[in-house]
Amino acid sequence: MWLKAPNIRAVHGFSTRNGGVSSGAFASLNLGGSDDLPEQIAINRQRALTDLNLREQQLCLLRQVHGTKVCTARPGFQEGDALVSGEKDLVLAVSIADCYPLLFEDAVNGVIAAAHAGWRGTLGGIAAATIEQMCQQGAERKNIQIAIGQGISPNRFEVGPEVSQAFREAGFPSNCLIENRIDLIACNKHVLLQADIAGKNIWTMQRCTFENDFFSYRRDRGITGRMWGLISSI
Repeated sequence: MWLKAPNIRAVHGFSTRNGGVSSGAFASLNLGGSDDLPEQIAINRQRALTDLNLREQQLCLLRQVHGTKVCTARPGFQEGDALVSGEKDLVLAVSIADCYPLLFEDAVNGVIAAAHAGWRGTLGGIAAATIEQMCQQGAERKNIQIAIGQGISPNRFEVGPEVSQAFREAGFPSNCLIENRIDLIACNKHVLLQADIAGKNIWTMQRCTFENDFFSYRRDRGITGRMWGLISSI
C-alpha cells in the first residue's frame, strides 16, 4: 500500500495502487480523480490513512493546477501545487499519476512539505519555491531532506520540441534532456541543488509509473486512478 523513503523521519509514504476496493481501470487503491465512484474513493482514503495511523480530519489537499504556487497547509482543499507546514497534527498530501511527488522534512525545526512536480511545475521551479516557503516558516536548508517518489521515467516521457527548448532556455543541464525526452528526476535534483540543498539530502525512488504497481495517466490514456505522496507532522 505504501512505499517509504529512508531519509524521512516523519510519518510518510508514497501510495501504490494496491490494497483498495475500486475496480476496473481504478483498481484498487484509487485515492482521487472524478471518474471513480466517490464512495469507493472514500473507503480507499480511509484505508490508506488508517494504515499510517492518521486521521482524515487533518488531511490537507490541493486542487492542483500544474503551477508553482506553494500554500501554507490547512485541512481541506486549496489551489496550488505544494503544501508547507510548521504546525503539528496536519497531514499533507499531493495527488499523482505520472507527475512526481516530492516530500520535504526539516526534522530539527519541525517543518514539512509536499509538492506535485509535473513538467510545468518542474520547469517553473516548484521545488525551489517549496524550499523558500519552508525557510520562511523556520526551516534551514542544511537540515532539509527530500524524497522524490514514483513518476514517469524519461524513456516513457516523450515531449514536443517546444517543451525541450523551454528547458534548455531555462538553463537545465544536458543530463536532464535526452533527445525529445525529459528526465524529471534529474531536473528536480538540479533545481534543488541550485537552491543550496546538499545532494546527499536527496533520495529518489527511481521507479516509473508505467509499472503495474502504479497508476499512470499517459499509459492508461487518461482513464486511471490517483496515488498520493503524503507526509504528516504528527
